Amino acid sequence: MRSSNTAGRIIGEVVMIVIALLFLYPLFLAIFNSLKTFQEVLTDVIALPKHLMFANYSYVWKFINYPRLFLNNFVITVLGLLGIILVSSVAAYKLSRTRSRLSMVLYFLCIMPMLIPFQSIMLTVLKTAQFLHLSNSTWGLGLLYWGFGAPLAVFIYHGFVKGIPRELDESATIDGASGFRLFFSIIFPLLKSVTATIIIIDVMWIWNDFLLPLLMVNGSPTTKTLTLAAYTFVGQYTSDWQYAMTAMVMAVLPSIIVFIILQKYVVKGVVAGAVKG
Repeated sequence: MRSSNTAGRIIGEVVMIVIALLFLYPLFLAIFNSLKTFQEVLTDVIALPKHLMFANYSYVWKFINYPRLFLNNFVITVLGLLGIILVSSVAAYKLSRTRSRLSMVLYFLCIMPMLIPFQSIMLTVLKTAQFLHLSNSTWGLGLLYWGFGAPLAVFIYHGFVKGIPRELDESATIDGASGFRLFFSIIFPLLKSVTATIIIIDVMWIWNDFLLPLLMVNGSPTTKTLTLAAYTFVGQYTSDWQYAMTAMVMAVLPSIIVFIILQKYVVKGVVAGAVKG
């Protein structure tokens, strides 16, 4: 019996490793091609590089002004995250603690935008951003992510907050805590795991997003993001694929590091937010 369980566990682990390698293969392919010459990329994309061209990374670093674009990505991501977490956590807490038909209607209105494809509203978003003078600005782009990221965050927070006993609210109110004091001193610290989940989901999304930055901040070299910079190596008549792959690796590496650091919170936070209540 024990041997059969061991064999089953080994088979399961082998299957999971194979699946993981399949998912990681595109990343490995990008890394391999970022270390090749242009001729090697055209000759065989799958083959390993004959000589490691680390000079590709130094060239791309200088050509795209990596520190400047990294700062743009950092500002956009941090601003977007702060807004999403603050607005969504407060809204989800208030909606989950208010038992009324209006509260349920408002909750569904908050999460319904998850069902709307961005492509169907992107022109309207662009025109609105131009009218509000938010286009061609990293700060403006960060603010836009509040609206696009809030629906999913409200959905996750709402389910998690319903699992927190209401007695905590009553005890804090008896002790004289105001609404905001109650939330930020007692409730929000309990949302640590689900907040980490939202952070990693939104970092992976905002940092690596392409379409919205293409519409909003592609007009000036000083406001571009790292993902847009990788696109500059792909042209109509010629494409420097080795530099494009290098820029892409340099662009996604910070988000991968964040994912590795916070990955233990992902499953715990999503499951808790979806099941509780």
